[in-house]
Amino acid sequence: MPSNTFTKILATIGPASASKQVLSDLIDAGADAFRFNFSHGSYEEHKQRLLEVRRLSEQKNRYITIVADMQGPKLRVGNFAQDKVTLKAGSYFTLDMDETPGDETRVCLPHPEIFKALKVGDNLLLNDGQITLIVEKCDEKSALTKVKFGGVLSGHKGVNLPNTKLNISSLTPKDLRDLDFALELGVDWISLSFVQTADDVKRAREIIKDRALIISNLEKPGAIEELEEIVKLSDGIMVARGDLGVECPIEQVPVMQKKIIECCRKYAKPVIVATQMLESMINSPSPTRAEVSDIATAVYDGADTVMLSAETAVGAYPVQAVSMMHKTISEVEKDKDFAAYMNNSHVHNRYYSEADAITVAAGELVNILENVACLVSYSMTGHTTFLTARGRRGLPIIAICPNITVARRLGICWGVKSFVDEKVFADFSVESTSIKIAKENNLAKKDDYLVIIAGYPFGKAGNTNLLHTVKVS
Repeated sequence: MPSNTFTKILATIGPASASKQVLSDLIDAGADAFRFNFSHGSYEEHKQRLLEVRRLSEQKNRYITIVADMQGPKLRVGNFAQDKVTLKAGSYFTLDMDETPGDETRVCLPHPEIFKALKVGDNLLLNDGQITLIVEKCDEKSALTKVKFGGVLSGHKGVNLPNTKLNISSLTPKDLRDLDFALELGVDWISLSFVQTADDVKRAREIIKDRALIISNLEKPGAIEELEEIVKLSDGIMVARGDLGVECPIEQVPVMQKKIIECCRKYAKPVIVATQMLESMINSPSPTRAEVSDIATAVYDGADTVMLSAETAVGAYPVQAVSMMHKTISEVEKDKDFAAYMNNSHVHNRYYSEADAITVAAGELVNILENVACLVSYSMTGHTTFLTARGRRGLPIIAICPNITVARRLGICWGVKSFVDEKVFADFSVESTSIKIAKENNLAKKDDYLVIIAGYPFGKAGNTNLLHTVKVS
C-alpha cells in the first residue's frame, strides 16, 4: 500500500542503510524515494543497492523512486605539511597554484577558474564557511588574502565563493562517467549539483534527453538570480540549504526556501527541501524541537518532498529518522488549517495551456462537489500529474500510468499514488478502471466522487483535454 502522506520522504542510502533489512525497514517507516549520492560509493555498491530497492518495491507493491545525485565540481584546497594549520584573524594567507604542501602562510588552490573570477574585495569561505578570507590582491595564478574569521584548516577542505560565478561546467568528467552509469542502471531522476545558470540545465538535457528527469540543485546565488528560467527548464528542484547557507547570508535561506517553493508550484515542478532536517539524529535517537519545526515549516510551505542526507546515509538511527519525519508530516497534514496555511502564500497565476485549464477546473470541481474522494490523473509522461498536484487540494491523486517508468518518476510528487495499467490506455475504460483502483486501494467508497483528468485521443502525450466525474457504485 502506498504511503499515506501527501508530502513525500527522500532518504539517502549510505553505509548505515545499505543492508537489505534496513532498506526494507526504511520503506516501511515511510520512505518514498532513495537518493544515491555519487560523491561516495563504488559503482558495484550503487548497482547492488538499486537492484535491492527495485526488488523491495516489487515485493511491497510500491513504486519507489531512485534519484542519482551527481557530485558536481568540488572546489578544495590542497594538502598541508602538518596536516592542519590555524589561521588567525588579521593575518595574511596566500592561495596559489603551487602544489607544495601548505603551511600557516599559504596553500595550493588547484582551480585556475577561481583565480580568473576573483577580484579585490571578494570573500572566500573555507571549511563550510567556518573561515572567511578577503581578497587583497590577485592575479590568474594566486591571491593574497586577509583572514577575517580564522580557525583550523586541514587539507582538502571545501572553498565557496559567494556571489561569484565561475566559468565551470556543472558536469565534470567524473559526473559524465557517473551519469552514463546511472542512466544505464535505469535511475528515475538525475540530480544536478552546482547549477549556476539555465545553460547548465540545457547542457545536461542534451546529454540525458528523456532517459531520466532532471532535478536542479539550487545551491549557488547565481542560480537564484535565474530562478524562474532554471525552474522552467528543469523537471524538479532541490533547495540545497546547506550550500545556500554558506554561499549566501544564512538568515536569507528561509526566505529563499519559500520563494523557490512558490516558483516551483507556479510552474508545476516537484520541489525537494533538503539538508540538516534531522541533523541531531545522526547521533541521537530523538531530534531537537527546532528540527521537527523545520520539517513542519517545509510541509506547510507546500514542499513536495523533504529529504534526509547523513541521517540515513551514515547516522546511527536511520529508520528512526525516517519514522520521525513521517510522523511529523502526518501530524501537520492532520491540521484542519493545513490546506489554508499551505495555500496562503501561493499565487494563483494566469494559465495558458489547455492542460492548465483542465487541472485548475478539476480543483474547482473538488470545491463544489461533496464527497470527492480522489483526483484521478491519466498521464503518459507524468506532466499532467505534476499539473494536478500543483493545486494541493488535500486529496489523494491517483496517477494511472502506461508503464512502470512513469509510475516510478512520480514518487516525489505531492499527494500522488501511482498505478500501472497499460490496458486502459488501449481501450479507454476510464470510469471502470478509476473506480476499480480507488476501491481496491481503499481510496474511495460507495457514493464518493472521483474527478478524472485525461486526454483524448487517449494515450497521446501532451493532449490533456478531458475532465470527467464519476460516482463510485
